[in-house]
Amino acid sequence: MGRSLSDIIDSLPAEEQPAIDARYQEIKQEVEGLRELRQIAGKAQADIASALNIKQPSISQIERQTDMYLSTLRSYVEAVGGELELTVRLPKRPALRIHHLGDSAPTIAGKAPAQRKSGTSSPRRRHG
Repeated sequence: MGRSLSDIIDSLPAEEQPAIDARYQEIKQEVEGLRELRQIAGKAQADIASALNIKQPSISQIERQTDMYLSTLRSYVEAVGGELELTVRLPKRPALRIHHLGDSAPTIAGKAPAQRKSGTSSPRRRHG
């Protein structure tokens, strides 16, 4: 008879057990996609569609997409009941969290956002 995964992990050296458990916890916190996220939250596609004021087939399409606007992802995550955080990891630097994208960032401590270089008549705004 075959051995279970628990039996195999238990047979590994005791000094490796904390690292194995830590990685297991990391993997357990990951989801494969939006469909799984919605299911974990206990929501149906119809619930998300209603919250976003769109039709259910659109939710199915969003869940199958491999590329989308961050605004679409943010709206979906909020409809599920979550909050989207965007974190950037650079080599040899601590993780950085981006709070706002594009030209719509609020001022910090009364300072205006950096001005664009001349050559453009007005700042372009990207949607999404």
